[in-house]
Amino acid sequence: MMRNVLALLAVLWSLALAQQYRGLALGTAYPEIGVQPGESVSLTLTLKSYGLPPGVVRLSVPEVPAGWQAVLTGGGRLVRAVYLNPDQEASLTLRLQPPKEVKEGTYRFLVRAEGLGQTASLPITLMVGQGLPKRLSLEAELPVLKGPPTSSFRYRVTLRNESDQDLLVSLEYQAPQGFQVTFTPAFSSQQVTSLPVKAGESRDLDVEVSLPEDTPAGAYGVTLRAVAGDARADLALTLEVTGRPEVRLSTKEGRLSGSVTAGRENAVKLVVKNEGSAPAKNLSFSAFEPSGWEVKFEPERLEVLEPGKEAEVTARIKPSSKAVAGDYMVTLRVSGDEGVSESLDYRATVVTSTLWGLVGVALVAVAVLVLGFAVSRCGRREDDGHPDPWPHQAVRPGGGRGGPEPLGAGGRGLRPFGPQRLRQDHHHPLAPRAHRAHLGGGPGPGV
Repeated sequence: MMRNVLALLAVLWSLALAQQYRGLALGTAYPEIGVQPGESVSLTLTLKSYGLPPGVVRLSVPEVPAGWQAVLTGGGRLVRAVYLNPDQEASLTLRLQPPKEVKEGTYRFLVRAEGLGQTASLPITLMVGQGLPKRLSLEAELPVLKGPPTSSFRYRVTLRNESDQDLLVSLEYQAPQGFQVTFTPAFSSQQVTSLPVKAGESRDLDVEVSLPEDTPAGAYGVTLRAVAGDARADLALTLEVTGRPEVRLSTKEGRLSGSVTAGRENAVKLVVKNEGSAPAKNLSFSAFEPSGWEVKFEPERLEVLEPGKEAEVTARIKPSSKAVAGDYMVTLRVSGDEGVSESLDYRATVVTSTLWGLVGVALVAVAVLVLGFAVSRCGRREDDGHPDPWPHQAVRPGGGRGGPEPLGAGGRGLRPFGPQRLRQDHHHPLAPRAHRAHLGGGPGPGV
């Protein structure tokens, strides 16, 4: 308890002293620093007014070692004076440039601020040859990633400049043949091959590794390298490629068309090949066929197909019995685990069955025989010992309103042909002649 009270009293006393102070204050966080030979230095200075009226304060660097250059800047511009309001603070930058061949040792500088009846001085010391060497480091958030060759292997990498000077860092990599590595600053879309990193600062990078789709399963190493002069940093990354199955479906003969017979099963030989880098599991077969068609597969499924292996499958296509001759499209498909899918379009040309062709030929032959038999029968026909008045006619003209009458064999089963009939058909041009022939008389009237 007593210790806390003493600490509070010390703070209050410091505040009281600060309130009583009047004048200018000029300072920097690190007035004595070590640098490398030939390294330029930029220091941030702070100038503040305590209890003084507003006015102009002039700045200078009265002490500079021989060969060195000292420049005061503010807001990116050269400055020689600063205007301060009461209790106001101004930020300045002191740039110190060494000569080309500076030797190791200690070099002292003096910065002075004068104005408003007050003066403030700031001594600065540089120890050349005692600075930190150039040093870089690389660190990955997740150095090992796992996935198929088609996945994105993306690493978040931190690049640190652990030296006391700004560096321009080049980015390089070593990877297996066919692998591609890209560097992209975090929250950016622009790929880079180098980038500046200030002293003591770090930069986050997204490193993406892409590889060929046919990369076999296994573990692969990629080395990242950051280089800035003599400084170098390496980082080892690991890719565990799990592989991916990829099947191809084709016919055994390589043809995508063929003839099929309506109403009958037609066998089509298929070949399934795994061209991927991992086993294809639980392969099943299906088809999209025209309405009324049936498609069966032998075998119906494959449990596993190793990379580089192939298997033969028979698709039995049965068109509808009512399918007319022509071209039809049948889609054959294979699918399995891990999104494996492949299909092909097979053009099936339907032809008529040979059985129906034979039936047609038989029917034509029967018809010809029946016709020949009928013709032979008609040729031997007699009309009860009387010659047929129309030996070359298949039908007898006349017959009234019903049209021509057919002649039977020998006149059997027909209506009597005589004078009475001819009288009824007297309008027919042949009636008088027929009447005369039947009666055996001479020429009739009107002849």
